[in-house]
Amino acid sequence: MKAISKKSLLSGHITVPGSKSHTIRALILAAMAEGTSHISNPLPSNDCLSTAQAVRKIGAEVDFGDDSVWIVKGAGSALHLPEEEIDVGNSGSLMYFLSPVLSTLSGECTFTGDESICCRPVNHLIDALCQLGANGRCLNGGTTPPFSFCGPIDVNKKLVTEGALSQYISGFMMAASRLKGSLKIELTNPKETPYLTMTKLWLESLGVPVSISPDFKNISVTGPVPFKAFDRAVPSDWEGVAFPLIAALISGSEITIDNVDGSGSQGDDRIVEVLQSAGADIDWRREEGQLFVRGGKRLSTEKLPDGQLTVEMSAFPDAICALAVIACFIEGKTVFTDIDICRKKETDRIKAMTSELTKLGAHVVDEGYRMVVYGDGGRSLHGGEVESYKDHRIVMALACLGLGLASGERVIVRDAEWCSVTFPGFFEVMNKIGACFETE
Repeated sequence: MKAISKKSLLSGHITVPGSKSHTIRALILAAMAEGTSHISNPLPSNDCLSTAQAVRKIGAEVDFGDDSVWIVKGAGSALHLPEEEIDVGNSGSLMYFLSPVLSTLSGECTFTGDESICCRPVNHLIDALCQLGANGRCLNGGTTPPFSFCGPIDVNKKLVTEGALSQYISGFMMAASRLKGSLKIELTNPKETPYLTMTKLWLESLGVPVSISPDFKNISVTGPVPFKAFDRAVPSDWEGVAFPLIAALISGSEITIDNVDGSGSQGDDRIVEVLQSAGADIDWRREEGQLFVRGGKRLSTEKLPDGQLTVEMSAFPDAICALAVIACFIEGKTVFTDIDICRKKETDRIKAMTSELTKLGAHVVDEGYRMVVYGDGGRSLHGGEVESYKDHRIVMALACLGLGLASGERVIVRDAEWCSVTFPGFFEVMNKIGACFETE
């Protein structure tokens, strides 16, 4: 499917779907629990549906009900290895969360996924499993899925690993709740740290003792804690909030984003502070859960230190696509640093955004260790046809860019259906507030 984007004026209220990160954690923890859990406001995306299918294979039951509340009957103490391999589809979170959990069981288990997943290195995960005695290996002889391992792991060994990718660390934190003893994790290069805090808050809410040092280099989780089922509402997805937010700013529009998560459990909420520093008119009323966005104001780096906007991305790398787009509409130099983790997602998002934004007239330079956008208020931008690399965040970011172009210009985004990974119905929802997206 192709999405066509052109100049639009937005207005009204919009609500983004629930958080993928919270939904996947909720499903896996509910599957581990004893009893029946109720998960309200879940994200019905492809990754979350893959997670529901996976937990069914290990003993849980999932009823989607009316889609607003998912009911999960946990496997609890009857949690077991699947009879066949687990196909995670396109979900790295599912792969990295569930494989450590299943490594607590005796026997062999195999994970695979789609073409994109099978291109992602998992050597850091395999090494961690082997450190704890699970004897993991990639079945193709390389460093990518499919891979298998044979548990159980020994939680009383110390795990020393890089931790630049947070997801497998969260997986071992969840796994440790099932085993007797304290798992000590030493991270030599912790990144994406808000997601580790998110996992800590989830586990602590279920009675699992967790400690994380202020520098995130030392983590301890003590088990076993056979926790009970829970009822939980999934907060809105800050990674999804980013797109209507930048769309309003670059199109000169005024919108209200409702049901915005103010808990601080999602690192991507820092996008508000970043954009405000460049002059964006954003009013975040945390108690009301609303974000008021007023576009049309000049965005500039001139009042910032060294006359540039510097954004360190390691804590919220999923925001890189949205931020790279709006940087083109900011007058001045925007420098994205600590970007290595951004290259290890669904695709190399630094390389991809540099390539596609350049096609649309932007001045973007991939310097390897950082990405630099030389913005001019969007004046140099023009229409064109761009690749999405089948990456949901690239789809939505490039589609939003088209809303701020001059009249008569269009952006055509290929493989636009991939936005459903985290924002099902994105184009329809945006059109309700005035976006003139067309699909074909």
